[in-house]
Amino acid sequence: MTENIKTPVQYIDVEEDYSGQRIDNFLMARLRTVPKSVIYRVLRKGEVRVNKKRIKPEYKLQAGDQVRVPPLVVHDEPEKEPVSTGLSMVKNLESHIIFEDNDLIVLNKPTGMAVHGGSGLSFGVIEALRALRPTARHLELVHRLDRDTSGCLLIAKKRSVLTNLHEQLRLKTVEKKYWALVAGQWDSKIKKVTDPLRKNTLQSGERVVRVDEAQGKPSETRFKILQRYEEGTLVEAFPVTGRTHQIRVHTACKGHAIACDDKYGDNEFTSQMQKLGLNRLYLHAKTLSFTHPGTGETLTCEAPLDKALSSVLEKLKRK
Repeated sequence: MTENIKTPVQYIDVEEDYSGQRIDNFLMARLRTVPKSVIYRVLRKGEVRVNKKRIKPEYKLQAGDQVRVPPLVVHDEPEKEPVSTGLSMVKNLESHIIFEDNDLIVLNKPTGMAVHGGSGLSFGVIEALRALRPTARHLELVHRLDRDTSGCLLIAKKRSVLTNLHEQLRLKTVEKKYWALVAGQWDSKIKKVTDPLRKNTLQSGERVVRVDEAQGKPSETRFKILQRYEEGTLVEAFPVTGRTHQIRVHTACKGHAIACDDKYGDNEFTSQMQKLGLNRLYLHAKTLSFTHPGTGETLTCEAPLDKALSSVLEKLKRK
């Protein structure tokens, strides 16, 4: 059971890694059990002080600042069991690391593993990596992949690296290319899909994305045919925008749903692929290219296909 408790006054010294972060975001990251409305209220009333002075929510912290956090009522939630590094799913994650240095990790995320815990899941990729790298105190996801999608996932080890990579994503200089096996013969004239997408949440809580010309958000995915098969087409998808389920909906709306997609799929095609041994969504983040925040060089990482994806290609008949 959760109960409300009142915290004592806290004094937090700001480390170099948090220089430049807004005070509101800094507090929200540390006070996860405190509602945002409460954080903004104490900021607005001047109860949060930096170096003994009142500040605004948009104040940007400097290394060496001292933040005074007033007493707050928080939800005392039972502590979660730490993620065990003995679990096979956690241990196996080590072998999925494609690249690692002092700044970041690029992981070939396995299918079926969520990027973070929640919604009934005790842990995800980020919690498992924190267990594997207990000395890396600032591990954070740079972007996300759907639970059933495998491939390149980028994790920052420092806040400055996270900020840099988020800016690259905002400027669309990060290039993510996915491989997808889709139903039917992809029309070679379809090099770009720009149908606007709208996210809907069903009563069950399930998220479903639809093409919506009136209220959808601008979306763009570029496509290239990699290989035609008698049963379908292997395409490379390059999402210019990053909408939820974008590639899955953009392929489906053109009549070429991705194999084994349980939300937007083609049942007949999925059944055909399952007979060939495919039991997972055929969507894989194959390559990831970005400017390394530390070296300034372009880093391109490639995630090999897992056995389920590579073996089904061997069973298909090439055209």
